[in-house]
Amino acid sequence: MMIGDNVNILLLEDDEIDAEEVTRALRRRQIDHPLHVARDGLEGLAWLRGEGGANKLAPPHLILLDINMPRMNGIEFLEALRADDHLRRSVVFMLTTSNSEEDKRLAYGLNAAGYLLKSGRSDLNGGFESLIDSYLRTVALPN
Repeated sequence: MMIGDNVNILLLEDDEIDAEEVTRALRRRQIDHPLHVARDGLEGLAWLRGEGGANKLAPPHLILLDINMPRMNGIEFLEALRADDHLRRSVVFMLTTSNSEEDKRLAYGLNAAGYLLKSGRSDLNGGFESLIDSYLRTVALPN
């Protein structure tokens, strides 16, 4: 059993094409962990807390977070996550088209594990798959 065998992956992405591209990228690396998709920060928090009829995701979980989403954006989600005693240790990778220095500063200030740039429509940064695969194979995540 590898370290990350029981990890739930939560993708927060409002663009269906981008969400499908992430799904395909994970499959290409044979990352077969359960993948759950939320369309914004509020839906993501519902998954993590088991609210609003959503089944609560069992820890550990790895969160892939877009910044530009409706209702609650990625930075607001990350602020809420870090303020929650039960969720604050969650591992979060930003996965976004925003190359804004301010967004990077805010994300890392809220303890994002990494800031990965999507280089364009349906085109993930080439190292994304390898990074997530290596991370799940080598890092012990908290429950």
